[in-house]
Amino acid sequence: FTRNPVLYGYSPAVIPPPPDWDSRQQVTGYWFLDSANDWTPPANLLDFLQAGSPPVFIGFGSMSVRDPEGFTRMLVQAVAHTGQRAILLAGWGGLGTIDLPETIFKLEAAPFAWLFPRMAAVVHHGGAGTTSAGLRAGVPSIIVPFFADQPFWGRRVADLGVGPAPIPRKQLTADRLAQAIRTAVTDQAMRHRAAELGAQIRSEDGIARAVEVIAQVDARLKSRR
Repeated sequence: FTRNPVLYGYSPAVIPPPPDWDSRQQVTGYWFLDSANDWTPPANLLDFLQAGSPPVFIGFGSMSVRDPEGFTRMLVQAVAHTGQRAILLAGWGGLGTIDLPETIFKLEAAPFAWLFPRMAAVVHHGGAGTTSAGLRAGVPSIIVPFFADQPFWGRRVADLGVGPAPIPRKQLTADRLAQAIRTAVTDQAMRHRAAELGAQIRSEDGIARAVEVIAQVDARLKSRR
């Protein structure tokens, strides 16, 4: 490297490097920081997963809504329209405070690396971290962006063909979410693309590549002393 490199911690399969970049720009792959392997899922979560077909994950992380109860009712209605089962992450928005049908399991927390591969699809806000976890899992993603970089990741998921078009939070309705879920669980071409992209991402080791690049820079600097 003629200058210190700039490292980008995402997969080149998700955003390919521009053709005019040189060796200074290094797209390493994602830098996943997974939870300890000794995490034990609660028994009621395992029971729910084993009681039927893979559910759809719905969660919006640290995003908040003005009317958590009304928002939850809309989500419940969307799931009912599809005939799917779902896992609803309470998140910072306090979702799931109303009585939920037996087809929807309220979840307080779980490692996405463990949970997402067990889902039929994942619905979330499109934060960079959650998006990367959904892509690595190899299942279709449905992005409901709130703000910031989330619309970009929603468009990227759709452009890659691994999820339906994003639904901006202010345009989200039960019917629109239901249609997106139907597409995500029934479009076999989309599901195949999501599985292939997930396999590609899992084959990468972004942390190891970043360490390798830094070690090369360190060796170059030492050679000049």
